[in-house]
Order: sequence, then C-alpha cells, then structure tokens
Amino acid sequence: MAATMAGAAVPPGPPAVAAGRTGSERGPSVTLLENIRGPRDLKALDSAQAGELAEEIRQFLIQAVARTGGHLGPNLGVVELTVALHRVFDSPVDRILWDTGHQSYVHKLLTGRQDFSKLRGKGGLSGYPCREESEHDVIENSHASTVLGWADGLAKARDLLGGSDHVVAVIGDGALTGGMAWEALNNIAAAKDRPLIIVVNDNERSYAPTIGGLANHLATLRTTDGYERFLAWGKEVLQHTPVIGPPLYGSLHGAKKGFKDFIAPQGMFEDLGLKYVGPIDGHDITAVESALRRAKRFHGPVLVHCLTEKGRGYPLALEDEADRFHAVGAMDPLTAEPLAPVGGPSWTSVFGDEIAAIGAERPDVVALTAAMLQPVGLAKFAERFPDRVWDVGIAEQHAAVCAAGLATAGLHPVVAVYATFLNRAFDQLLMDIALHRCGVTFVLDRAGVTGTDGPSHNGVWDLSVLQVVPGLRIAAPRDAGQLRAQLREAVDVADAPTVLRFPKEAVGQPVPAVGRVGGMEVLHRADDPDVLLVAIGVMAPVCLRTAELLAERGVRCTVVDPRWVKPVDEQLAPLAGGHRLVAVVEDNSRSGGVGWAVGQALRDAGTDVPLRTFGVPEQFLPHAKRGEVLADIGLTPVEIAGRISAALARKENET
Repeated sequence: MAATMAGAAVPPGPPAVAAGRTGSERGPSVTLLENIRGPRDLKALDSAQAGELAEEIRQFLIQAVARTGGHLGPNLGVVELTVALHRVFDSPVDRILWDTGHQSYVHKLLTGRQDFSKLRGKGGLSGYPCREESEHDVIENSHASTVLGWADGLAKARDLLGGSDHVVAVIGDGALTGGMAWEALNNIAAAKDRPLIIVVNDNERSYAPTIGGLANHLATLRTTDGYERFLAWGKEVLQHTPVIGPPLYGSLHGAKKGFKDFIAPQGMFEDLGLKYVGPIDGHDITAVESALRRAKRFHGPVLVHCLTEKGRGYPLALEDEADRFHAVGAMDPLTAEPLAPVGGPSWTSVFGDEIAAIGAERPDVVALTAAMLQPVGLAKFAERFPDRVWDVGIAEQHAAVCAAGLATAGLHPVVAVYATFLNRAFDQLLMDIALHRCGVTFVLDRAGVTGTDGPSHNGVWDLSVLQVVPGLRIAAPRDAGQLRAQLREAVDVADAPTVLRFPKEAVGQPVPAVGRVGGMEVLHRADDPDVLLVAIGVMAPVCLRTAELLAERGVRCTVVDPRWVKPVDEQLAPLAGGHRLVAVVEDNSRSGGVGWAVGQALRDAGTDVPLRTFGVPEQFLPHAKRGEVLADIGLTPVEIAGRISAALARKENET
C-alpha cells in the first residue's frame, strides 16, 4: 500500500462518529469491541474488521473519557497502533511496555478491561498501566523516558535465562526528548544480536508540540520523499541497463548509507546500531502490522517509526492546537464544555498571572519547564516574553543545570514542573544549584496528594527529599495571596535556591492571619493554649477546623502557618514551649517531612514538648479523588482532633 512507503503523509482520518451517539444507535458492529476479551480475540478479525474495531474504540473513548475525565488526545492517536501491536505480538508472553503510561487506554480495552465507568476514580481503572489490574501491564511508573531502560533489562534477562519472547517498547508523546531514553538507546544498540523492538509513536507532541533537535530530526523523516523508493527506482533502471547497469547498481548499493543520510536521514538511529523501519502511517493497521512483523523477524534491535495524530477522529481535539485534549475533565462530548462547575481560580492560574506580572517588572526573570508550558501556568509568561522562556522537553535534569547556568550569568530562572517530577532532578538541584549557591526558584505544581492520577503523580515527597539540601528555602502558601507574596519573596533570593509548592485544586477562600510570631503567621489563638497546630500550606483550613472541634472538647489551640517551612523558623521552639503538645499537619510524607524537621528543631532548642505529626504514610497511595485519599489516610479535622485528644488524655493519665 502507498501508505507504507517511507515518508508517506498520514491521510485524513475517517469521519468521526457523532460524539453523542450510543452503542445501540450504531447497530450490531458495536459487538466487535464487546467480544474482545483479550488479545487472542483480535487475531480472528480480518483487516476490514480490525479497522471497524478501531473506530468503535475511538468512539468508546470519546464517550467514556468525557464522563470521567482523563487522557483523551494521546489515546485517540494510538488506536490503530495498539490494535496492530496486539495482533502481531502475544501479550503477556511478549512484553509490551508503554512510555508514557497515559497512552494505554486502548491497551486496557484490548486486554479485557472495558468498564471505564470509574476511570481514575476510587475502585475503578487506573489512568496508567497497573499490575494489580492485569498481567498484560508491565510498568506502573507513569514518568516518561524510562521504557527503553526497562526494555533493555528485560531483553538481557530473557537472553540470559534462555527465553524466546519478544520485548516491545512503545515510546513517544514527547518521551524521546528525555536523556534517559538516549542512555538506554546507547546500551541497547551495543548488543547488535539482541532482539528488541522499539516503536516510536511520533505525534509531534507531548502536552504541546515537541521541541528540540530530535523533534527536528523526526520532522525531517516525516517530510522526506523516501530513500526506499529512490533505491527501488535505481535498482529497476540500472539493472535493466546493459553492460554498466549491474556493476553501477552494486556500487550505489554499497554506498547506500550515504544516500540514505542524504535522502532520509534515519542514519542517526542506524549509526547507533539500530535497524530503522519507517516512517509508517500509524493509522494504517495493515501497514503497521507489516512493519512490526518485519521487526519481529529481525535478530537485533529495531526501531519502527510510526506517524500518528494526537486527538485523531475527534474534530474538537484537533482544533485545540494547545495540547490536542491531552487531558480533559468531565465534559459534554459534543461541545467539550466542562460538566462540573468551575470552583474558582486554580493555584496554577494564580501563579501564571503573578509570574507574568513579575516578568513585566523584572527583565532578569526567565522561565523554564519540561514539556509542560501550559499545564504549569507559563503560557501567559511565554506569550508576553517569548524570548525569556524555554521548554526543554521531558528533561528535568537539563532544566535544572541550564537554570544554574542562567543564574550564574546574572538572571533569575523560575523552573516550573510538577512536584513528582522534581525527584528526577534532585542531584542537579543539590550539586549544580545549591552547591554553587545559584538563585533559582523551583515552582512545584501538583504538590501533595493529587488523587486521580495515582501513585506516581502524587507530589508527597518533595518536603522530605529537599530537607537535606543545604541553603534551600521552601515556601508552602496557604492561599492565593500568600502564593503571590511568597513567589515574589522567592525570586528576590539571589544567592540560594528557593522552592514554592502548591496543590492541584481550586485555591479556595483566603485564610487571614490574626498575628505574627517571627516569620510565622498566627491564624488562630486562644488564652492559655494546650496545643500548637503547625499548618503546612493548604492544610491551614484543616487545622482551623481541627481547632474548632478541639475547642468543643475544651482543648484550646494556637494555629500557625510557618509560610517558609524550610528552614524551621527560630521562633517556633519558644512558641511551642508554651503548649502541652505540638502537632504538625502536612500533605507530604511523614518520613523526613516538615514534622521531622520541627522535631529536630525542638530537640536542638532543648524544648521538651510532645510532638505529633500528621501526614502521608510511607506507602504508594491508590488513585481516587484528593478528598477521598485524605480521608483514607486520616488527614481530616475529625481524625486529627480525635488523635490529638487521645494523646492529651494519655499524657494526663501518665501524670
């Protein structure tokens, strides 16, 4: 087929089925999806039925994700690719690995998981691969650029143990911009006789259009007319040319690497030692299957380059140039209007407005992010100051080191990423930024319990991991006003790194202060208090409600917001000395978090007051709404008040 030729453009998608139609309105063909209970069922379909199934899946996704919210655009783009993968390979014997995991919804449907009614909700399907759900899921970690390392390890183990299964790593949606992917490629290519199949899902995007040198290289491959067609033409003409034709063709064939680099520069992959197949139209199931079967037969590492379209088959997604409906909330599938009422401005939008305002006042302030310009709130800054913002791709380590260079040159970089992703750049923050006393501000979106995105996306480790960084200061704002004020305080620090963290939710109402002690703000005070409640960031309303419940039991409380939670304020220990018990409440791991730091500060000051810490237990939290997760782990006013009352009662009994 013409679509299998290298460089062939991805054809327009088939007309999308009206988003409002139900399965019964579509007729008997809907039973194709209903009859798929596992990958084996796919192999009984002919090519036409496989195409019909792809459209059923696409329509199912539009309807299902519109009800619950989730990653819609990436999954619409990999429908045919996923169908082809499961028709060619035999999962779970053959290992199909997904990077990133948010493009695995189709994989779930084809491996017997078709109840999407509670997708990303408590008791429902995870939004990422999940080993507890299925033997077909290998990797749960939904952080990008890791799949090739996993594949390298699995392939090495297979060969060492004498196995014969296939290892297939699906990477794309921007993940090849991550340095870990290239470290793995270097190792994979070193074993030229170790079979391993890499499928590049090239949709030109991650959240937004993918940037960087690799993206430009893949773009060249997409737009090339094709080396294979050139070589086929040369063979046909020269081999039919008397006398000089065959030897001339032989010479040209011997020099094909040079022609290949000139006509279709996939040489970058082949120079590494990877057999290259493509580009392939990723929406042509027959073409993809043919390419995968060729790769399956090859006795070494193969890269299959598939061109796909994020948001395929859903016109509303294709019209959204920002991120092609990368992730959506519950919405009307016909209009894409949100179904849930907007609960006020988000923390992200407040940050976005304030950093743009700061940028207008301070030309030295610049911004970086890792493939998340819009999700972390930098769109307005980028629109106003396009020369002062850099999206480095999925490369948090590079973002941190680049920021160190920018700071050393006299600028003040603001690096905005999700809290969970800062884990990947810890060494760079410690050794390149803190050691060199660079004035860099990290803004951590989605800090604390994020809920529906599951265990790998909860930002509950930053306050623990970052405690060990010398000179680092961490701010945890409790409301929008504090976010704006503390962001300005952070970018005023020129000789040390600063961190500002906030959660994924609406900001909520302002929480006014009634006084100040040192750098801390007092949110509630009582005469002759019993308990000092230290409220970390957005746990302030929880602590205030806890104080009310304790007051009903005759327990008087002081509630303070430290504002800057690292280092611990010097006035905290003297303040604690006037209370019978101190309780620290944080939406971060209890292990090594702010509660631990407060305890150390009390001991260092010789303040002998009992301490209770309330936070996230040392475990990976299942996906559910934020409020449900907080309730399950006891971070509610009722639970905290009850445990504090019990602690005070035990103390009285001991005396």
